[in-house]
Amino acid sequence: MSITPEALAAEFSLPTAATRLDFLSRRDSGGTALNTAQDVDEDDWSSLKTLETSLDTYEALELLALGEVVARKAHDSQLIGIRAALRGGAGWNEIGEALGTTPDAAYDAFQEAITRQLDADAADAARELAGARPSR
Repeated sequence: MSITPEALAAEFSLPTAATRLDFLSRRDSGGTALNTAQDVDEDDWSSLKTLETSLDTYEALELLALGEVVARKAHDSQLIGIRAALRGGAGWNEIGEALGTTPDAAYDAFQEAITRQLDADAADAARELAGARPSR
């Protein structure tokens, strides 16, 4: 299996990808030392509490790719959220505030998402819903 965002995006939904990303990031100790084998007492399970863990190469690459999958899927959800907010009567000032940006930047992001994600008919309807560019 190839460890790329494209390969993992097809395999994982957003909640599953986020859960796996969280699991992997919590499992790694964050240390910079190379992975080494550690001797533990096989009969003493409590010794596992003191062991620091680190991800193997496959898991580390999976962590990186999953981070990108989650970021892309979350970014793509902006289109859904903005359309719902506009249908509900929100203005570009409120949408910009919710996105932590300016009304102009929110409008531009919506226009880019429309172009990237919608077919011609749906894009026309979304542009009509967006209305005029917010005044500066």
